[in-house]
Amino acid sequence: MAQKYGKVYLVGSGPGDPELLTVKARRLLDTTEVVVYDQLPGKAIIDSIPDSAEKIDAGKHAGDHTLTQDEINAVIIHKAKEGKNVLRLKGGDPYMFGRGGEEAEELIAEGIEFEVVPGITSAVAVPAYAGIPVTHRDHASMVTFITGHEDPTKEETALDWETLANFDGTIVIFMGVKMLGRNVGELMKFGKDPKTPVALIERGTRPDQRVTVGVLDNIAEVAKERGVKAPAITIIGNVVSLHDILGEQVSNYFD
Repeated sequence: MAQKYGKVYLVGSGPGDPELLTVKARRLLDTTEVVVYDQLPGKAIIDSIPDSAEKIDAGKHAGDHTLTQDEINAVIIHKAKEGKNVLRLKGGDPYMFGRGGEEAEELIAEGIEFEVVPGITSAVAVPAYAGIPVTHRDHASMVTFITGHEDPTKEETALDWETLANFDGTIVIFMGVKMLGRNVGELMKFGKDPKTPVALIERGTRPDQRVTVGVLDNIAEVAKERGVKAPAITIIGNVVSLHDILGEQVSNYFD
């Protein structure tokens, strides 16, 4: 008789506020036998994992990786082949710069059944909690999401900074704190207005969320002065100006 493998769930936890977990994600967290988690979901969500589950810390917090991606893949596959149902808990959405696609490919190669459970991406939720809509009829009709920290093994960047500099919409950068100076420098080099508003949002949607606002030609200096640290999202574009008005409502989320 063929061995019966367990099922793997690639689950997005959302941006950090436990109330932004989907109903499906919460149900699976409460019932799955093994949970392999990042630190990005945040302490509140990680602490809510039931004691009945086997918990495996995969790390991946602010550049400090407890396990490499290959090791994470191996753990997920090993546990599934033991016949256990495995929940791979990831910050935000599994397929939005979360490497969920790579994990899914490995599962297919091993013949293991899996299901993707989308999560609310921080690209939209975090700015919203800071009073910044990523699109607005008067300010931006387009939005683009990019990574601020590409695979270091790449010989060349896959980001077209010239096109981005001429993009008349909102730019949302994931994982861009470490390379902030380079990123804004590339945009200005290709002609983006140095006075374009920029917001850095640390620990978005959590009670200790912090927003730092500046413009392209000073945001790196301001971020250094304020000690901005990952995890943080960078928002570039005229929509950032709405933070002064809509950001007054931010406290309502945490009441």
